[in-house]
Formats: sequence, structure tokens, C-alpha cells
Amino acid sequence: MKAIVLEAADKPLAYKEVDKPTLQPGEALVKIKAAALNRRDYWITVGKYAGIKYPTILGSDGAGIVAEVGSEADKHWLEKEVVINPASEWGDNPNFQSGNFKILGLPADGTFAEYVKVSVADLYPKPTYLSWEQAASIPLAALTTYRALFTKGKAVKGSKVLITGVGGGTGAFALQLAMAAGCQVFVTSGSGDKLDRAKHLGAAAGVNYKAQDWAEQLAQLAGGFDVIVDSALGDGFVKLVDLCNPGARIVIFGATAGNIPELNGRKFFYRQIQLLGSMMGTPDDFKEMMELVNEHQIIPVIDEVFPLSEADAAVKKMEHSSQFGKIVLRA
Repeated sequence: MKAIVLEAADKPLAYKEVDKPTLQPGEALVKIKAAALNRRDYWITVGKYAGIKYPTILGSDGAGIVAEVGSEADKHWLEKEVVINPASEWGDNPNFQSGNFKILGLPADGTFAEYVKVSVADLYPKPTYLSWEQAASIPLAALTTYRALFTKGKAVKGSKVLITGVGGGTGAFALQLAMAAGCQVFVTSGSGDKLDRAKHLGAAAGVNYKAQDWAEQLAQLAGGFDVIVDSALGDGFVKLVDLCNPGARIVIFGATAGNIPELNGRKFFYRQIQLLGSMMGTPDDFKEMMELVNEHQIIPVIDEVFPLSEADAAVKKMEHSSQFGKIVLRA
């Protein structure tokens, strides 16, 4: 089969012939129809991710058709159209992942290939109203933001939500999921065009975080927030605390702008503010996220679709953060 293989951090991704995976009981072979990129894939290609091994097939997001199963008991999955949950072996405690937790695409070979081997437990029926490219855009970003918003952030109908950095896949999904749940959503971005696109999707308002007074603008527009979802951290994080309503939750799942700066802890305990870390999600989170997507007929935002053979060009586009929504590979 053909696959996109990362052979070293200083080499371009190679489109080459590799062996088709063999199955064990409880596993399925999915013929990939479309796969999508995540920021994780970019960091792996530049050698800035923990546990990198070479060679490896990248890709956490994928949708396709079940071609083979390893057990007679799983034959009902054959020829089914599926979306793959990339979060495997979460463990028994819903509050945190186990030591065996894995994300598809490293260490296990991922979805940037004609076929991928996954656990049957990680298959979920593809929403019938979505194209292959749209369905492949869902898994990692929507799972991550669903857990951040609802499992950790406890956002409910009427909650005032702030999403920082709305342009990427997680930011766009956070906006769509929060709105589907009846939240009032505000956003930030460093691009006026991305702010306009977010408003077109239903954001109540947005501000450019490059402006000196971006936090003051948000305070004037919204007053304060019940839930803030942030994947940047960095120096601007200090201002998020002042934008919190009493009892607010700040949920973080990334650090693209650096570490958390020095904070005034008194603001946290006096105003009962919670700072919560989050990453990926449980099988229940994935199931509930897919139910929300199906119920509200959410259509993922896609920036551009590349052929699988042009995965290297797709990753290079992600390097500049110019996209709004997901970058997708068509198999």
C-alpha cells in the first residue's frame, strides 16, 4: 500500500510503498478515504514532539471503510463507513489518561496511508450527511475541544465562552460546538479575515489579540466570561484571568505561545476561578461529541484539500498558521 512516511526530522515526507498491516483479534483494517492534519503532525515533522520514532506514518484523523477485521465477532463492521477515534487505551479513570494511553499517528502508524490498523473499539459510524473530507476533519480537534468545553469547562446553554486563536482546527470546532450547545461565543485571532469568518459562523464578536487593548475590548464587548478555552498560554494569559466572571473555568490544552507567566493567585481564590488542564478525551467524550455533531448537523470547516501524495505541502502550509479550519488529505 502507499503511505506518507516520516523518515527523519530533516527530510521531507516520503510518499512510498509500505507493507499493509496485519491484524490481531479485536483490530480492524480501515481503507482510508480522507485524513486530516493537526498541529501535532507539524510538530512531529520538525522533531519537536515527545517519543518520536523513525520511520513512522503520521496522521491521527481519518475516515474510511472497514476492509478487514481480526475477529469473527467483529464481522458486522465489515464494509461500514467509519470515523476513527484517535485516542486509544484511555484507561479506567475518566479524569486522566492511563500510562498506556496512545494517540494514533505516533507511536502507532497513522491515517496518512491507504490503510490503517486500529482497535475495533475506536470505530464510530460516519455521519451520513458529511463528505469523507468533512468526516475526517472531526476526530482529534472536536474531541479535544468537546472535553475542554463541556467535560472540564462545564459550559451550558447561556454560558459566555471565550475561544482564543479561533483560526485553527480546534478553534473552529470549539466555536461550532459551543454555539450548538447554546453558548454565547466570543473569539480572538491575529487575523482580521479569520475574525470575520468566525463572525460569519456565528461568533458574537471577536478582537485581534495583536491590539494593545485586546483584553479591554473584550471586557467592553462581553463584560466577563464563564468559560475560557486557550491553547496558547504565553504573556497574554495574564489578561485572561481579569476577563473571568466569578466561578469561571479557564481550560488549557496547548502552549503555542510559551509558558504561563507569573499570576496573581489571590484573584483565583477570591473569585473562585478554576484553571484546568485538558488533553484529548475519553471514549464517552468521543461518543457524546459525535452525538452533538450529528444532532446539530455540524459541518466541519475545511480550509484546503490536498491529495495524499502532497502531504508534505499540506504540512508546510500548517507551518505558517494561515489556515482557517482543517487541512485535509484525500486518499
